[in-house]
Amino acid sequence: MNTVSRTITGLIIVVLSTFYIIFAGFMSGQTPNYVSVIIGVIFLIVGLFIFFNKKEDEIEKIKKSD
Repeated sequence: MNTVSRTITGLIIVVLSTFYIIFAGFMSGQTPNYVSVIIGVIFLIVGLFIFFNKKEDEIEKIKKSD
């Protein structure tokens, strides 16, 4: 995954999971839906990991140089 696709994918996952946490977790009723919040946080962590993962780009550069 190159830098542009990694950045776009990470940002999309972060934005969608943030909206999911807000709308499905906290706007659904009087009490927060904890399952939705936990799922949203998991996807938020995955999105941040994709966004900040620079090791994969270095691995592709090594493979392409062979």
